[in-house]
Amino acid sequence: MRHIPVLLNEVLESLNLKNGSKVIDCTVGDAGHSEVILEKIGPKGKLLAIDTDSESLLRAKRNLYRFGERVIFSRGNFRNLEKIVLENKFDKADAILMDLGWSTPQFEERGRGFSFKTDEPLDMRFDPSADTPTAGQLVNRLPEDELNGIFKRFGEEELSEQIAGAIVEARKIKLIARSSELSEIVLQVYRQKLKSTKEIPWVGGLHPATKIFQALRIAVNEELEVLKEVLPIAVKLLAPSGRLAVISFHSLEDRIVKQYFQKIENKEIYLINKKPIIATEAEVAENASARSAKLRVVEKI
Repeated sequence: MRHIPVLLNEVLESLNLKNGSKVIDCTVGDAGHSEVILEKIGPKGKLLAIDTDSESLLRAKRNLYRFGERVIFSRGNFRNLEKIVLENKFDKADAILMDLGWSTPQFEERGRGFSFKTDEPLDMRFDPSADTPTAGQLVNRLPEDELNGIFKRFGEEELSEQIAGAIVEARKIKLIARSSELSEIVLQVYRQKLKSTKEIPWVGGLHPATKIFQALRIAVNEELEVLKEVLPIAVKLLAPSGRLAVISFHSLEDRIVKQYFQKIENKEIYLINKKPIIATEAEVAENASARSAKLRVVEKI
């Protein structure tokens, strides 16, 4: 199954692409955006495709095979964007895209415990070869107050204290090793809170484990810290009049992007859109993942 790119037409329009443009896709994934970008920039245009997930990069290579040497592939975390760009002699880019979403294949086909819908090992690392803690290690090792902090800060979870306490009690009996085990702990907390006997006591249309899994994923991959680091680097690497487009999927990410762009507005960049661009009703009807997507675009002075 190939991931469907969100806000595709809006990205193409706002990046102001021309024949021969140099473009960087910092999170190429299944290359949905990159494929159409390469068609747009013509035979002289080039694209640097970056992804930290080796499986995503393999999929991108297959999907972009027909473009040959017009694409340079690089495996790495975009927090190292400047290093990757210099190694590939790709500075002064005309456009840079950061799609901060996680592709459907990453959630459903990787076997790393990203989703509460499956029964998989609790890993959640973008790069499984990285020497960094897994979600399982965080869940089983962190003190209760630190777990509470992660759930509250990165998931904005209302029952963060109760869930952190339930996890600590559960791991005294048996280590929490699987995504299904963590999901069940969260569900038990919500059943008790809502006095419900339902297998899944939905909360405002959300599965109760949604925010907990989001929080752990963000913590494991240091997503917010990486975003804060890479934004000024991306602006630096743009050519004059080059454009940076960032697609975020939750308020924590969007807040970081918005505040940074406001900080450097009319000093280093111009805002192309004052308010974030969101998906049309038609796109959301076809692709539910687009519902929470927000696109912000700036142009380098």
